Amino acid sequence: MEKNFKLSREEESRMTLSEIAAGIEVTAEQEARGVAAVDETGADLVERLRNHTDALPCTPEAAATVVETHAAGTSVGESAREAGIAPVTAAKALHRCGVSGVTPLSPMARQVVRDWQAGELSRAEAVELTGADEAEFALGSYIESHDADPGLSAAVADVGSSGTEDPLADAVGDVDEFF
Repeated sequence: MEKNFKLSREEESRMTLSEIAAGIEVTAEQEARGVAAVDETGADLVERLRNHTDALPCTPEAAATVVETHAAGTSVGESAREAGIAPVTAAKALHRCGVSGVTPLSPMARQVVRDWQAGELSRAEAVELTGADEAEFALGSYIESHDADPGLSAAVADVGSSGTEDPLADAVGDVDEFF
């Protein structure tokens, strides 16, 4: 059913949506498509990490210990001691699992490392410009050359969160705080 008609500008501006849609009918149905999802939250963290062993700088057991203890508020160094690995390895594992904030370098120093990796600076110049010691520079270089692994990030997504607490609860006041 097709309607051909011409309206003046004044008439167009007064038309309602129902008048515009009059006579439109659905002639085909959309095919329902779902989103494929993999839910591994019921599996043990070590087992979820074991599926991504090649992306880890340590064993899945050590990575699970580091992720769980760090999520509970423990420092990277203490988490490493709990897992029996070097702190730099713990920081690498956390980074690969998508935990942010484990780089020892400032944003400017990170840019210097990227410039060194691109061949624009010598290593000696880059170390001097970052102001980092050798271990910090090495960890920063690793972080800049290795992205977080999406599989590992998904595997640890539920660690440390009960799902019921508001992460900003202590940052915001009550609704009637200023009344």
